[in-house]
Amino acid sequence: MSYRKFKADYLFDGFKFRMGRPVLVCHSDGRIADIVDESQAGSDWEVLPGLISPGFVNCHCHLELSHLKGLIAPKQGLVNFVLSVVQSRQKTELIIQEAMRAAQTQMMDAGIVAVGDICNGPDSLEAKSAGRLDYYNFIELLGWVPDQAEGRYEAAKKLAILFDERGQKNISLSPHAPYSVSDRLWMLLAPGFQHKTITIHNQESKAENEFFLEKKGDLVKMYERMKMDTGHFNAPGTTSLSYFLPKLKGASRLLLVHNTYMEEKDLDLAQNFGSPIFFCLCPNANLYIEGRLADIPMFLKKKARLVLGTDSLASNETLNMLDEMKTIKKYFPSVSTEEMLRWATSNGASALSMEGKLGDFSAGKKPGVVLIPSTDQGELHEGSQSRRIL
Repeated sequence: MSYRKFKADYLFDGFKFRMGRPVLVCHSDGRIADIVDESQAGSDWEVLPGLISPGFVNCHCHLELSHLKGLIAPKQGLVNFVLSVVQSRQKTELIIQEAMRAAQTQMMDAGIVAVGDICNGPDSLEAKSAGRLDYYNFIELLGWVPDQAEGRYEAAKKLAILFDERGQKNISLSPHAPYSVSDRLWMLLAPGFQHKTITIHNQESKAENEFFLEKKGDLVKMYERMKMDTGHFNAPGTTSLSYFLPKLKGASRLLLVHNTYMEEKDLDLAQNFGSPIFFCLCPNANLYIEGRLADIPMFLKKKARLVLGTDSLASNETLNMLDEMKTIKKYFPSVSTEEMLRWATSNGASALSMEGKLGDFSAGKKPGVVLIPSTDQGELHEGSQSRRIL
């Protein structure tokens, strides 16, 4: 049996940096055999400069929006961003497919091995059919008008069946956001949450909480511009998370995305929820859309389960997880590279229910191997880059 052996300046195993003189031993097909001291590894290892890590897990992406790169102005706020996406989405099938293939290649080259992908239609199936990355497909439902609930739900179920028939086995029907799902649609979705990872965009803008506290603000204006009736909704007088979290009972795991305007009282509420909750940070997209970052020190203080995502090329320059980590390091220098790598590997794999295969260098897993050639004594710096080597 043939092996590949890697010895770098630093080895991150998915949970922590290994001390001493570790050598990563892999089977030729990419499965992990062991991590051993160099004294036990023979003499045929590959010496690599920098840091090696398991492959990255991108917990939040919209692959189907890849063709919108550079088309939507930054820092215009969530409401204007959403309206711009709706207005800009129409492109030819050839352009859409080429953009998704290029985006998928970009993710692979930069070390991503798995993606939590938001799906509003079948467009991404062709790119995914090559099996180059592992996907958890979140079939996203939007339906603010109650009379549309049954139609939206039946269409989503058909889409999920199509994904399953095309070999995509990790699938769940997930609500887009609390302000875009009617109570009637929530009731239809709820029975399907059992034994699934469910994702939802959470507190991405100040307007979201204003809408649920007082039914005021930019979301009201958005619905007026879209000529959508909001008469069926009465503001509960709470934050959006307090409103929607009880509706997600029964889900195996929850993935709350963005959390840009989340405050400590809501984090406390989420931390005491029955199902495991993972909080996905998409810093570059948050800066692109709202010009603001989530309160990362608050999440660290509360020992929250953090993961990372890139969002889409409509709201980001790249789909590169290392770029997300570098942005966090820029604005929060005290956050360690070891901590961020944990979010990007083992935490991400757990959030997408892929921990049996990906996320760390445990024997038998096939997580991919990523090299970061340039670090500052193991810490990321502005010039750090990543690439997959196995």
